[in-house]
Amino acid sequence: MGRVGVAFSAGLNASEIVECAQLAESLGYDSVWMAEGHGGDQFAVLSAVAAQTSRVQLGTCISSVFVRSAPTIAMSAAVVDQLSGGRFILGLGSSHKVQVEPEHGLPYGKPVTRVRETAEVVRRLLRDGQVSFQGETVTIENYELWFQPLRPSLPIYFSAVFPKMMGVCGEEADGVIMVFTTLDVGAEVRQHIAAGAERAGRDPGAVEVTSLIPTAVADDPSDAFDALRPGVAMYKGFFPRYNRMAVDQGFGEEAAAIAEAWARGDREAAARAVSDAHIDSVCIAGTPERCQERIAAYHASGIDLPLIAPMAAGPNAKGMVQATIRACAPQ
Repeated sequence: MGRVGVAFSAGLNASEIVECAQLAESLGYDSVWMAEGHGGDQFAVLSAVAAQTSRVQLGTCISSVFVRSAPTIAMSAAVVDQLSGGRFILGLGSSHKVQVEPEHGLPYGKPVTRVRETAEVVRRLLRDGQVSFQGETVTIENYELWFQPLRPSLPIYFSAVFPKMMGVCGEEADGVIMVFTTLDVGAEVRQHIAAGAERAGRDPGAVEVTSLIPTAVADDPSDAFDALRPGVAMYKGFFPRYNRMAVDQGFGEEAAAIAEAWARGDREAAARAVSDAHIDSVCIAGTPERCQERIAAYHASGIDLPLIAPMAAGPNAKGMVQATIRACAPQ
């Protein structure tokens, strides 16, 4: 089996995530990733994980370029990289207008440009210790680091959902972070990466392809599907970008039903509208044996690094996540 990572987003507190990360390292996982959203400060959590692990790579999936300034992102990345002994990967993304503006009170616009300009500021600041930058979305008059980063450069991955951003990854990112991918997307994303790499004179093979895959394991497959249904409903109901993904993946009627239920505040109806076929298409769900088969299928489809993303909530969330980590461990 190829490499496997694990990503955390919600349901666990910071100490529980550290415990789960230690378990993942002991079982041979390649990397541990931390989303943010409402799940805790990702850089703080990863710093704690860095102190309690020795081998696994650590990454953000993703850090929003709208809710932190570019210098703040650079400093945070450099700190985790130093604490981990050079094991850090910075995953950047634009997040979503429906989060950035109402939840953070910040303006949202030109997301692709913002990601590119933020990455450029981060690279310059880590390399030179100082940066001045005048862009379309980011302006830094002058910023200096008052410490020496462990590495003058570190891997930067961009999140991508649609072809335009996949091409941008080919032009200038070290990797692409996708989510809710079907098994037929690997070849397509590599074509877009190759087109972008050709424009920039880069080797497309140098861009790692990763994907966040919501995951639930149970002896009874129906229990695993039910565990994932509310989370899928939230993503497809609340975020227009992911709803559009569902349409493009052939679940148009379902996507409309989820969005309609979510808009009227009926979370249970939104979850009921998520079909088993939809979950099976973009998630990993079922018995341990079935989950291992799905991970292998994602590798075969062209995904270099599947990132299992356990979805769990409630008083036994940590136990559910640990069971998922054990079941999906590299073999």
